[in-house]
Amino acid sequence: MEKKALPVLLTIRAEQHYEDMEPDSMELMTEGTLVRTGEGWLVLSYQESELTGLEGTTTTFEIRGPQVILTRTGGVNSQMVFEEGRQHTSLYETPFGELAVDIQTSRLRHSLTDRGGLMDLRYSISVDHSVTGRNAFKIRVRPTFS
Repeated sequence: MEKKALPVLLTIRAEQHYEDMEPDSMELMTEGTLVRTGEGWLVLSYQESELTGLEGTTTTFEIRGPQVILTRTGGVNSQMVFEEGRQHTSLYETPFGELAVDIQTSRLRHSLTDRGGLMDLRYSISVDHSVTGRNAFKIRVRPTFS
């Protein structure tokens, strides 16, 4: 039995730290959906906006136990796998072609349930075995009531 998607309000804080540059941070609030799949995984989805530079893209976080899979489809297509203490290679599509990036997750914590919660994700990105930046996401998920 497929469960109904719960409308949620997301508060997303993203930070990016690059070598020799000031950290860049952004916080936004947006509406999305949260649903539990038949396999028992939680799926959090929302539409990106002009503010993030990814307008026309749907972002989905699939929480699968110790693993979180971030998928973007639409204007940008990519998939990144996060698992604390492990490195995963992901393909990132750019206007100039696909790029293989290594994602090393240093922290993955969440208290997400069918009713919302928090997710804290910290990771570094390497291209050609050279770290290009450290990133963090903090996402608060709250049900919206109509």
